[in-house]
Amino acid sequence: MTKDMTTGNPVKLILYFSIPLLIGNIFQQFYNMVDTIIVGRFLGVNALAAVGSTGSMIFLILGFVLGLASGFSVLVSQRFGANDEEGVKKAVGNAIILSIIMTIIITIISVFFAKPLLNLIKTPHDIIDEAYSYIVVIYGGIFVTFFYNIIASILRALGDSKTPLYFLIVASILNIILDLVFIVKFSMGVEGAAYATVISQGFSGILCLIYTSKKFPILKLEKKHFILDKEFYKKHLSIGIPMALQFSITAIGGVILQSAVNSFGSTVVAAHTAASKVEQLVMQPSVTFGVTMATYCAQNLGANNIERIKEGVKKCTLINIAIGTIGGIMLIVLGENFVKLFVSNSDPNIISYATKYLTTVSFFFIPLSLIFIYRNALQGMGYTFVPMMAGVYELVARTIVAFTLPLIIGYTGICLAGPMAWIAASVPLIIDYHKKINSMNISECYS
Repeated sequence: MTKDMTTGNPVKLILYFSIPLLIGNIFQQFYNMVDTIIVGRFLGVNALAAVGSTGSMIFLILGFVLGLASGFSVLVSQRFGANDEEGVKKAVGNAIILSIIMTIIITIISVFFAKPLLNLIKTPHDIIDEAYSYIVVIYGGIFVTFFYNIIASILRALGDSKTPLYFLIVASILNIILDLVFIVKFSMGVEGAAYATVISQGFSGILCLIYTSKKFPILKLEKKHFILDKEFYKKHLSIGIPMALQFSITAIGGVILQSAVNSFGSTVVAAHTAASKVEQLVMQPSVTFGVTMATYCAQNLGANNIERIKEGVKKCTLINIAIGTIGGIMLIVLGENFVKLFVSNSDPNIISYATKYLTTVSFFFIPLSLIFIYRNALQGMGYTFVPMMAGVYELVARTIVAFTLPLIIGYTGICLAGPMAWIAASVPLIIDYHKKINSMNISECYS
């Protein structure tokens, strides 16, 4: 069911849209965590470190894919907000064609450079072979990731955050079953965990496509909608490429940080892997409200509702500040218990390193939560340059901290790399949003 976010109480609409999306994000994080938990408990610390060492590399490529999918959906959302049904269909058709082209290019490049990149970031020799076995399967399945996320992004652009949720729940359950089958029964190692992830996401994508084709008349496309239209594909690329680059620039910072983490050895890599999974799970509410802002702002821009955008962003900012505060307190109090889920022998060194990381970053969750709101608000309104540059500032800050502070204060310097990057990114985003929204008038809006 589509949802018009241009009328009605903004907070109620935001919550209505966000709750299914939040549940879906948690399930997505959940089945990523299940990979890690099963690998750590059944295959050991080295296997856990191998999977963890690929995290930043996976986000480097899949983040680019997610950025493209999200960017391609902005125009869909704007056309929907303007009640332009034919424009919605053309935007979707052009997005699908561009997605196919980009999938082929990205898959070839990522698979070819997987091993060289693992060597470049100094992946420890005792885990590099397992790391490669894992990541090459994930990269080979990029078409599955793009397939699901472009459908899910289009549905969210139309205000429907429930349909993707239903099929993610199915995928999560399937992923757990396949993890156990491939790793425990068939002894496929970390490669089995990768296959489980790809297959389960592909299954959810197929189900989502079948359901969507039957239940969403606005998405019943004809041959003419798949003809590349200069107006549409230029707009898609002008928004999608900067959003994809913003994701990838952030991911490059993660790759650089992973290189710094790798220099501390497999135990620290395993600890950082476990802690990062916990951090990502706790931050899902903030991520969710950010994604909601992209759809909300895009639809209201299409409807020329500038004051409504201001109201929604303001209230969502307050919500995310509260979420960041609660998330930080949770990590300080319960962080150690979360970490113990990932290691079967409760290795005291792993727990110590992981707990230190979680305690450190928890004090900086407010600037991180604000990044999600203002970055997505700007992107939803079609402004992509400053969000992309914020990723550059984040990259520079993370790189400087990761390779300077550890020389002085050891692993604590690694823990501070993320927080310093969040501050560097949040400040320009907040400033640019207020400049843009305060200078905006009807003539600058979508027409």
